[in-house]
Amino acid sequence: MRLLGQQPPAEAGYRFGYLDEPSKHVIRQAILKAICIPGHLVPFASRHMPVARGWGSGGLQVTLAAITRSDTVKVIDEGDDNTVNATGLRDLIARTCGVDTTTDAGKATLIQSRHRIPETSLDEGQVLVFQLPYGDPLRSMTSNSIVTSPGERRRMHAEGDYDQVWLGLFEQTLQEGRARSSLSHPVEVNGGYTVTVASPRWDLPRLDNAKFISLFGMGREGYIFAIPPYTKAAPLSFEDRPFVIESFAQPCARCGSTSSYRVKQHIAATDVLVCSDVDACDRRQVQA
Repeated sequence: MRLLGQQPPAEAGYRFGYLDEPSKHVIRQAILKAICIPGHLVPFASRHMPVARGWGSGGLQVTLAAITRSDTVKVIDEGDDNTVNATGLRDLIARTCGVDTTTDAGKATLIQSRHRIPETSLDEGQVLVFQLPYGDPLRSMTSNSIVTSPGERRRMHAEGDYDQVWLGLFEQTLQEGRARSSLSHPVEVNGGYTVTVASPRWDLPRLDNAKFISLFGMGREGYIFAIPPYTKAAPLSFEDRPFVIESFAQPCARCGSTSSYRVKQHIAATDVLVCSDVDACDRRQVQA
């Protein structure tokens, strides 16, 4: 295990987990409700956090409310542990909680992520927290006909009225032969509510009947939802147009993997594909 640093107790001047206890209590209540009703968008009073707008304040609040002193934390941004976003959030969590941090997904008990599920298989007892800009497919750009009224969206979710979402997928399929959405493909949770999880299509099948619990926090929107362990999570698709994940023309230029999600990177004046999950890629190179 590659620890990024065993931290002392939370720094003087900070309460454990930064948030005050009443705030953490309210967020925990929302998390529990979200777990009990998979896929349901549970509103919560989002707090002001010491991070820039759009830098994951929703996921950070969920993490700081759910974390315990015995947790080991991993923070990734699109699969990378060392971006400015991941480094800043990890430092804040470590300083205010005094917990250990790691890059090894298999050793982490709590993982906060932006856009990716780690390539390493996660197990029971692990918690994956997503920071999301939005999670409501009726609010996103899946369809050209966006429902702007929060009250109307709540009614449509309650009635299972996702015609606009299906229409958006139909328009994409008609124009391009398949759904083009990469980070906003809608997912039906437990046969009921439909959400978007802001992950590549590559990751979505791994949410279905997963052993780990997934929590999703939206700071600006003020919602939390969850996909509990061993819960059905099915990406929407048409019978004659099955759901397909991304395909890649080249293996990873660093580790040679053909079974990982890859992103374009400019290396030595050439555009190549490399693994999005940097730590998993590093481990494959060491094992080679």
